[in-house]
Amino acid sequence: MQGMERIHPSIDKLPDVPGVYLFKKGRTVLYVGKATSLRDRVRSYFDDDLIATRGPRVVDMVTKADRVAYEPTPTVLEALVREAALIKKYHPIANSEGKDDKTFLYAVVTEEDIPRVLVVRGKDIDFERRTIRPSRSNLEERVKAIYGPFPSGAQLREGLRIIRRIFPFFDTPKPVGAKSKHQAAKIEFNTQIGQFPRAFGAREYRRTIRRVMLLLSGRGKELRASLERDMHRAAREERFEEAAEARRELFALDHIQDVSLIKSDSSWTSDIHGGRGYPMSTESRIEAYDTAHLAGTNAIGVMTVVADGAPSKRDYRTFRIRGFKKNDDIGSLKEILSRRLSHPEWPLPSVIVVDGGTAHKKAAERVLSDAGVSIPVAAVVKDERHRPREIIGARRAGISEADAVLANSEAHRFSIAKHRNARSQSMRAK
Repeated sequence: MQGMERIHPSIDKLPDVPGVYLFKKGRTVLYVGKATSLRDRVRSYFDDDLIATRGPRVVDMVTKADRVAYEPTPTVLEALVREAALIKKYHPIANSEGKDDKTFLYAVVTEEDIPRVLVVRGKDIDFERRTIRPSRSNLEERVKAIYGPFPSGAQLREGLRIIRRIFPFFDTPKPVGAKSKHQAAKIEFNTQIGQFPRAFGAREYRRTIRRVMLLLSGRGKELRASLERDMHRAAREERFEEAAEARRELFALDHIQDVSLIKSDSSWTSDIHGGRGYPMSTESRIEAYDTAHLAGTNAIGVMTVVADGAPSKRDYRTFRIRGFKKNDDIGSLKEILSRRLSHPEWPLPSVIVVDGGTAHKKAAERVLSDAGVSIPVAAVVKDERHRPREIIGARRAGISEADAVLANSEAHRFSIAKHRNARSQSMRAK
């Protein structure tokens, strides 16, 4: 494709960091996207099977583009916010094609003594009058700020959930002071788990809302500077609890675990066929595999199952690695997958998730191919602190990256627990 040939040489220059990217033709922005890794995400648009995995709309966009612009961000959360701001600014046709502006979701901050942060659909917002019609009320409410549009409601809600961990705010359907037993119960519960503010003064809460607004408006650098000033000022004035709180917020802001924000940019479909003799599960079933060992000893492999979004612990299985005595993760993975496939009585999953990179993914795919089974495989790559850094193949497999991370995390937790148990038994036997 001519467009791809023009852009491709510049891909390796993209940084391996979160950010937003813009496919452009001349000065026209065709598409805006976000990424955990700008380099890896943009590179995925030039796979040989782009037509099969992304569809004609994306292929047409990439073909027309003659360059890719990008903007790094400190976190994926800030990439999500920046993506929404750029979509609002440029109205890229590939982002909005087939969608009505009224279907997009927005984050709004209400104009109240105790402001709330709400998720509202475009059709319920009067942008000129800056009012909204709450879903459970016929009364219009004034809003202080509107952020968006956000293409994915799931990502917006996940982003606000992450923000609320750092800066607790109210998101009740009715004003905070409204008399409602249901709302009072919700406020009490969410306050106990730290999602809503605890005992607070109006001044402190307004300051929290200002911080939320800075983050949602893409002014993360300004927010960090403000927190640093507050921290140093409080320390000078010996308000040590406030200084510690500002330090906590700064740390949390820079260490957001937000890989779950990046989900599929488009619909993916997979033709999944089980090999002969294997029953196919009728539920959404993800199997995840991991291994654990100590200097090559007590090697344990595990299989965990996430069915319809929840761990199915009755289906967990443990494998003691037999054929590989050293730290051969790929060899161990091939062994436990082969042994798993020797159990035709176990329903086949719709997706398999492995711990590792491309080599681990390809090794699993070879085992499945040799067994005559066609199941898509996703891989979760970890950083030096064993945190998810990159998800490979999740979209093609028809699952979100959040689902892949959930399954992988459960497999890692289970493998560590089983390995510790095996090691303690070995020590007792001596």
